[in-house]
Amino acid sequence: MSTSHTSTKVPANTRPARPTLPARSLLRQVQRSAVTPFLAASRQLHAQRRPHVSACRAVLIAERHAEHSKAALLSPWSDPKWLQYKWTVYRGVAYDLTSFIDRHPAGNWLINLAIGRDCTALFESYHLRPRVASEQLKRLPVLQDFPVASIPSSPYPNDSDLYNTIRERVRREVFKGQDAKGAHRTGSEGAALAILGYAMIACAAYLSDTGLVTGALLGLAGAWIGLTVQHCGNHGAMSTSPAVNKAMGLTDDLIGGSSLMWRYHHQVSHHIHCNDLELDEDVFSAFPFLRFDARMPRRWFHKYQHLYMWATFPLLQLVFQLGDWQGLAENQTQGTKLHGANNFEKATVVAGKLIHYSIIAVLPALLHGLPAAALGTAAYMATQGVVLAATFAVSHNVEEAKPIAVGSATTSSLQRPYADRDWGVQQVLTSANWGGRIGNFFTGGLNLQIEHHLFPAISFVHYPAIARIVRNECEKRDIPYAHYDTLPSIVGRFSRYMQQVGVADQMPMQDGSLLETTNMQRV
Repeated sequence: MSTSHTSTKVPANTRPARPTLPARSLLRQVQRSAVTPFLAASRQLHAQRRPHVSACRAVLIAERHAEHSKAALLSPWSDPKWLQYKWTVYRGVAYDLTSFIDRHPAGNWLINLAIGRDCTALFESYHLRPRVASEQLKRLPVLQDFPVASIPSSPYPNDSDLYNTIRERVRREVFKGQDAKGAHRTGSEGAALAILGYAMIACAAYLSDTGLVTGALLGLAGAWIGLTVQHCGNHGAMSTSPAVNKAMGLTDDLIGGSSLMWRYHHQVSHHIHCNDLELDEDVFSAFPFLRFDARMPRRWFHKYQHLYMWATFPLLQLVFQLGDWQGLAENQTQGTKLHGANNFEKATVVAGKLIHYSIIAVLPALLHGLPAAALGTAAYMATQGVVLAATFAVSHNVEEAKPIAVGSATTSSLQRPYADRDWGVQQVLTSANWGGRIGNFFTGGLNLQIEHHLFPAISFVHYPAIARIVRNECEKRDIPYAHYDTLPSIVGRFSRYMQQVGVADQMPMQDGSLLETTNMQRV
């Protein structure tokens, strides 16, 4: 494993002042749980001693609630004036996407992610030629008098000198200008055919002889699809054809996930806000069972989490199942709202689940009986969960990628006020790579997590070439670049980190953190 360790410079921020941002209510409740009984007792005593003061306070609170209700009624997510538009915000300007959605070159299912939020980071991280793409965007109708200040602003990737320099070198040295013809979205078709071919063979074996072994083999197929085919497809990076990408993305539904929920959870929440405590769903969704970050409250049992986590990973697929159904019912994942999800996309959640349950449990039960179906289903879920956890949890949960070491570049970056962070630098610091081309094939590029976070819309077959450029530019700027030689080496480091963070004191939130603001809902 090799890294370099020095401080980094943050370029001058050019974005508008950031408005109030949503805090994660669950985390705030947990953080306050220790003092809640004391506060309740104090308030009761205060009410007994000075009832007139409590009455006045009740009136003030009621007035504030009324003000918040009025503001919510006039928010762009509920105000009839703006509900008629499929709006988005890009660099402080609101646009109406309605006429453009079905004309979007990469398909409507990707641009739907931009509806109802600031799309700046999504837009700039998905286009290798941002100036060309932004010119198309600026031809769309501008919504005058839109309350842009009420929309939580996105990071601005194009303000990052590191990101801009790497992107230009990638276009010039890797694609030699052919990205204009979609070269960056090609090259992984052969891998997809091989993976889907293995999955079909494993599925046939499972249905013909359902049991422990065939269930495990099918679980490997499900994990492989999850890491590669659906992942690349849902990022729009499997093909130049939107239909092919959409079809590959829908394989997530067949293996037990949900392509719709994944896109919002993974692309809107995780990719844009990597290792951000309040906005990256991957940081907080496992809490309180697992403590992935020292900024979160510590429980007594967390000191054992490096041991018991391996017993929870086989249940990961079940957690995904429950989360998808809950997300569909609530129209949100734990990290973001599904503002742009249409009825067809929501229908794929239900249809995909029914097909998945039929393949994994119903047909085996009819063909081989309930005991065989139960054993096969358990083997499938456990194998898929362990493989997925061992390959993607490691990428952002090692010491180099977390704010646990005082004075480290990652700690310094994540403790800066949100609006002052360099998006490109944050993606590098909060990710870690392992292996090379072989790992790249079997994980769909997720072993080269740094490159994937910088360029999610590029096919994973190009990541090894891009990695050389990224590493070179980081070395020029003394930015730490974490790379482990093998999967076992980073898994070992992941386990040690989980032990370390399980006993670490809770880190205080710095000025400018998102937990300082509480009034707006997550968007």
